[in-house]
This record gives sequence, C-alpha cells and structure tokens, in this order.
Amino acid sequence: MNPLKCAFVVTFGKFLGFIVHHRGIKVYPAKVDAIQKMPPPRNLKELRSLQGKLAFIRRFISNLAGRCQPFNHLMKKDAPFQWDEGCQNTFESIKRHLLSPPVSGAPAPGKPLILYIAAQERSIGALMEQENEEGKEKALYYLSRTLTENKLKYSPIEKVCFALFYAIKKLWHYFEVYSIRLISRADPIKFVMSRPVLSGRLAYLKHEKLSDDTRYKIEVGRRSSRFILYKDTLYRRSFEGTY
Repeated sequence: MNPLKCAFVVTFGKFLGFIVHHRGIKVYPAKVDAIQKMPPPRNLKELRSLQGKLAFIRRFISNLAGRCQPFNHLMKKDAPFQWDEGCQNTFESIKRHLLSPPVSGAPAPGKPLILYIAAQERSIGALMEQENEEGKEKALYYLSRTLTENKLKYSPIEKVCFALFYAIKKLWHYFEVYSIRLISRADPIKFVMSRPVLSGRLAYLKHEKLSDDTRYKIEVGRRSSRFILYKDTLYRRSFEGTY
C-alpha cells in the first residue's frame, strides 16, 4: 500500500473519476466542466469525443440514449456531417441538465429497491431507486441504451422485457443483495407472465423453455436471466427453484 495514494479519516474523496462521500457518488466537477466548455462538434471525431465524455457519466443522466437520438444519424457510415437544429437543441439540453447533476445515492442495507423500466421506439431505459428516511425516492443508477436495427422490430412488450434483461445484466450486484420492486408503465411484464401461451423470446421468461425456432434459441440463451416476477416483486431463482 502506497501511503502517498491513501487518505484516512476523510469525509469525502476522489475515486476513479468520481466524488465519493456519505450521501453517495457525484460527478467530478472537471468532467462536467469539460462538457460545458465544449463547442458544438464540427466533425465526427469531435462528436465521438463528446459521446465518450457523456458515456463516462451516463449513470447520472436519465434516458441518455433517448436524449442523444438526434446524434445517431451523424454516426452512420458515409453520412454527411450536418449539425442541425435538432442536434444543437439536444446538445444544449444536456448541458442544462449537467448544471445540477444528480447525486447517485448509496443504498441503505436491508431496505428494498425500486426498479423502473421503460421502452421507447428506439431506446430503452431503467432507473434504480430507494426510499430514504423521509419516504422520498433517491436515484441510485440510471441506465439506457439505443436499440439496434434487429431490436427495433421487437413488439412493445418485447422491448420492455429486453429493458428488464438489460437492467438485470448491468445491475446484478443489486439483485444479489436486495429485494427489488419492479415498476413499468401499463404493467406489460405482469401481462406477459400471466399469458398461458408465449412465443419466441418471451416464452423463456415464464417457462425457461426455448422455442423450437433456432432464430430465438441463440438470442434467448445468451440473454436469459434467472428471475421471476411475483406480485410486483422481482426474485432471483435457479432452475431447481426460487432462492
């Protein structure tokens, strides 16, 4: 252990590019300043630089993938780089959001967490929260991603299920320790779990049995998760039973 790299009896400190203190984790100010001082990107290289900076602090920004949708057409191969009004509005909106970036709270042991999931036409998102002592929900982690071309063909229910798969994969360390209450608009997950017959990607969620269609076997096998939804609470399970 190098004493020059250690700090003892401190209330906060910088760690891996973030500020860690008793309230949780927040963005290191220099990371935000670098984005605030950036001029509008003039070419693809500068746009990728912006996206790289945003990716580093994505856990603090709600629906980042959805917010950045106007940038996507500029990233396509051989597409001309034309920074239009939609791109500029998005750029300014992100900067305004970062004027007061949220603090990712530290989860309190023994208290359940709340997982919000949502699916839009071209992106999915999730938010993990927990109620504090005053009964107010505090954000722990934001997730979002853009849907690839093949996933754009998913039905709305399949997109929401994919959002659940994605959240479980990224936030598995919370699922190992805490009970999770799942919340989704219009309860599509509950609808899927109650259906007597499911097809393709969704069948595995309830029956843990892959479709005979080989197109689904590969994807479902890769993304399958050992969880079950029961009375609005998400539990982890094994193939032998709930645990």
